[in-house]
Amino acid sequence: MTRPITLFTGQWADLPLEEVARLASDWGYDGLELACWGDHLDPWRWDDDAYVQGRLDLLECHGLKVYAISNHLKGQAVCDDPIDHRHRDIVGPRVWGDGDPEGVRQRAAEEMKHTARLARRLGVDTVVGFTGSAIWKYVAMFPPVSQEVIDAGYQDFADRWNPILDVFDEEGVRFAHEVHPSEIAYDYWTTVRTLEAIGHRPAFGLNWDPSHMVWQDLDPVGFLIDFADRIYHVDCKDTRKRMVNGRNGRLGSHLAWADARRGWDFISTGHGDVPWEDAFRALNQIGYSGPISIEWEDAGMDRLLGAPEALGFVRRLAFDAPDAAFDAAFSSSTD
Repeated sequence: MTRPITLFTGQWADLPLEEVARLASDWGYDGLELACWGDHLDPWRWDDDAYVQGRLDLLECHGLKVYAISNHLKGQAVCDDPIDHRHRDIVGPRVWGDGDPEGVRQRAAEEMKHTARLARRLGVDTVVGFTGSAIWKYVAMFPPVSQEVIDAGYQDFADRWNPILDVFDEEGVRFAHEVHPSEIAYDYWTTVRTLEAIGHRPAFGLNWDPSHMVWQDLDPVGFLIDFADRIYHVDCKDTRKRMVNGRNGRLGSHLAWADARRGWDFISTGHGDVPWEDAFRALNQIGYSGPISIEWEDAGMDRLLGAPEALGFVRRLAFDAPDAAFDAAFSSSTD
């Protein structure tokens, strides 16, 4: 069950895909989790045969495969409220259009449908991404908000995402939602509620990224066990907590990444507080056989050092489960 180890290209989209592929190949990655921004992938070209084949040929030239594609940025805009200048900076002119919020949401939804179609053309069965949320803005619970408003937020998610998931079903592709603050599912109980909101339809599952769980004091290993049938993809990103001096806060204090006054930081895989060995043992237990994708984020380390180092760390720990129990030999005695 040896799983391929891939590099998520989202944090590398400032470089041409050709350059990212060369680097990943030289470092020894098996493939890429391709981001749908930069020049890496354009979902609106899903029906362009030459374009699709050209992406595949580029990867093959470097001995790589594509195992998943990701469209976090446009998925974010499907449900978000408010839609504002932050979205203009990430969705691009085609989806932004004239900036009318509902128009942005509709065009973002259309791109997510195209993303499912592109995934199928690339021979990929998993799209990773965000959903956005109309109710994340209420997370602080003040001014007070009624339960009816929260319920309406989950209904808004279902109303906007079910038509997208219909296209995923048509294409035989699954959506792996990254449980993440600012999304409709950002912790354990919001994940439960999100799955309930869409009737647990199989097209919608989860991208397990423990970095967003550690700073919330969630158990990333227990999450794997409890949502075993919904773990459609795995991203390896780490977090280090610094909430030990009575000053550094969990919410980040509006401080830049890598500022020592922050209560936590994303950090290169293997340098933080994620219990990686326990996590990989849990992945074996639930029978996860998909890719292990390294999402490199560390504002205090050069990525050209961090990405290959993270690959070596994951290769050492992402071992397969044994073929038989260690005590099976005891029953083979002829005495």
